[in-house]
Amino acid sequence: MPLDQNRTESGVEDLNDVQVFHSACPHDCPSTCALEVERLNPQTIGRVRGASANTYTSGVICAKVARYAERVHHPDRLTKPLRRVGAKGLGREAFEEISWDEALDIVAGKLKSAADLHGPETVWPYYYAGTMGLVQRDGINRLRHAMGYSRQHSTFCNTLADAGWLAGAGSKTGVDAREMVESDLIVIWGCNPVSTQVNVMTHATRARKTRNAKIVVIDPYETESAKQADIHLMPNPGTDGALACAVMHVLFRDGYADRAYLEKFTSGYVELEAHLKFRTPDWAEAITGISADEIEAFAAFYGKTQRSYLRLGFGFTRSRNGAVQMFSASCLPAVTGAWQYPGGGALYSNGGIYGIDQTLIKGEDVMDTSTRLLDQSRIGPILTGDPRDLGDGPPVSALFIQNTNPMNVAPDLGKVREGFAREDLFVCVHEQFLTETAEMADIVLPATTFLEHDDMYVAGGHTHLQVTRAVIDPVGESRSNHWVLAELAKRLNTDHPGFAMSEWELMDDALQRSGYPDVQTCWEGHWEDRALSFEEAHFLEGFGHDDGKFHFMPDWSQIGGNHAGMPALPDHYDAIDARDDEHPFRLVTAPSRNYLNTSFTETATSQSREGRPEAQLHPDVCGELQLEAGDLVRIGNVQGSVVVHARPTPGLRRNTVIVESVWPNKAFVEGMGINVLISAEAGRPNGGAVFHDTAVWLRSA
Repeated sequence: MPLDQNRTESGVEDLNDVQVFHSACPHDCPSTCALEVERLNPQTIGRVRGASANTYTSGVICAKVARYAERVHHPDRLTKPLRRVGAKGLGREAFEEISWDEALDIVAGKLKSAADLHGPETVWPYYYAGTMGLVQRDGINRLRHAMGYSRQHSTFCNTLADAGWLAGAGSKTGVDAREMVESDLIVIWGCNPVSTQVNVMTHATRARKTRNAKIVVIDPYETESAKQADIHLMPNPGTDGALACAVMHVLFRDGYADRAYLEKFTSGYVELEAHLKFRTPDWAEAITGISADEIEAFAAFYGKTQRSYLRLGFGFTRSRNGAVQMFSASCLPAVTGAWQYPGGGALYSNGGIYGIDQTLIKGEDVMDTSTRLLDQSRIGPILTGDPRDLGDGPPVSALFIQNTNPMNVAPDLGKVREGFAREDLFVCVHEQFLTETAEMADIVLPATTFLEHDDMYVAGGHTHLQVTRAVIDPVGESRSNHWVLAELAKRLNTDHPGFAMSEWELMDDALQRSGYPDVQTCWEGHWEDRALSFEEAHFLEGFGHDDGKFHFMPDWSQIGGNHAGMPALPDHYDAIDARDDEHPFRLVTAPSRNYLNTSFTETATSQSREGRPEAQLHPDVCGELQLEAGDLVRIGNVQGSVVVHARPTPGLRRNTVIVESVWPNKAFVEGMGINVLISAEAGRPNGGAVFHDTAVWLRSA
């Protein structure tokens, strides 16, 4: 589609003497909402709204971003570089202010001396999705590759989900989310969009109003999304693959499978049908906890509805069997042929549509693939010297961190804390707030927010490329990720051309290499819709595999090397951290409504609305443990234990425990966060954090 040209050339609109700038939400959410931001003066923003002219955002954004002024102008924003002079983890009093030149000289000197002592792989530039902007997020890789530092396998979020989707469909694309308005049945599986992706509910409820569409939510507890659904299916955590197989059993058994479609567009369906003969609703009931009658009813409803839309999320993939769970669920529209119809098919992510060449941004032209690759989810074992990760290579003795807070978000938190406590480990953190990771650093550098620098964004949940410019001046002495990387590059004597370019020039290079309009044109239009045609989005011209077919029998070896034992067909892959007599409960650490990973945990409104870390427990379990609301409960396993307040909650199964949000460690009674319980074991076949795959015990504290 063409650019939206109904905007001023400056990218700014004057409304009642308040300047309104167009921007894009940078946070780790598939929506990447198009924004309208009030600028009250060059240093101050006012209200933030969803862009009404963007047909995905449609004027709707989440409450936490709507109050972004609270974050940008927070009194605890870092505004000057800091050097640690006290104990690690002590807080602000352990730091003194220094100049930017002094701070950068120290960082460059420490990185150089570490590399001189152990070799360049001893330095690990570490990052993730604190911003999703392609320049400010990914530019750290240019420094990594130019200097020969250790590479990073980024596995916190979507590695398992990608593997499962690609196993069947072959490309990371799907049916446009806006097409939900043409659906008669919308199945929201493994996500809670009321809290984490509000625009999904916008389009789903429109279909309900205009077409009387029904909404089904599949989630192991009664989320806010489930409360708005017509049907809520509540599987035991880690058993969604069994549910998918039982549904497909009914589809084949009762004549809902579109055999003409299967013959033309899929491979392995004969083997699939035979395999499913024994995957009955009764079989699945014993695994999932969902009654066979509920499974039968849902399967019939799905099978009878041509315009059935699956919105598949990340939640049910963050498990040792997560890739198989995503793959199994993604098979449903291929069995019924729902892909053929408007409002039918599925969406996991449209992240594969953009095709942006980030060679200069990432420094891929100087990348050495023989340099070791370290799994970010295993930062705890890595920093504590696990030979399974380090092999014959050097220890990690220097970390340079942007866009993430591993002291809260990483699995196996006990080892993460132990690793950061090493006195021989140099750490530099570039951050907006003094996070618990920053408190462990030797040098802390103040970072801009997305409203204080230029960048560009793509999305998984919609199809728009967005280019943005800074709305206000940097707060204090904060500097952008790109600026810091370029300054370090000078001091480290690397001459990669990307460091000599501005953010604007890097974006222009990437866009024009990729067949887009130039960066100025993209910015003036605010967004460019890269939506696929109906035929492409619905795979009617073929799926992403070489044979053009959906694969019911995936070749897991093509996706990752750790594929031994993975099932040849959709199934319940029994590789989870299963309940046993010692650990009779399964823990899910789901996202909350007012925090986003560890972002917004510092803002007063989000804090007041979330309250405190709580364990949602079935009332019967509370009775057995003699717990009242607000009593302390200890949750533990072989890795450790944490203490939280109990909240009796009827909307979950008695063997499921829910602790929402990645709270700061300091918010917990004993100062240790929930991720102390989460294993750093990598999911198959290509890694991936298993945040929702934990067996635990409970005791009154």
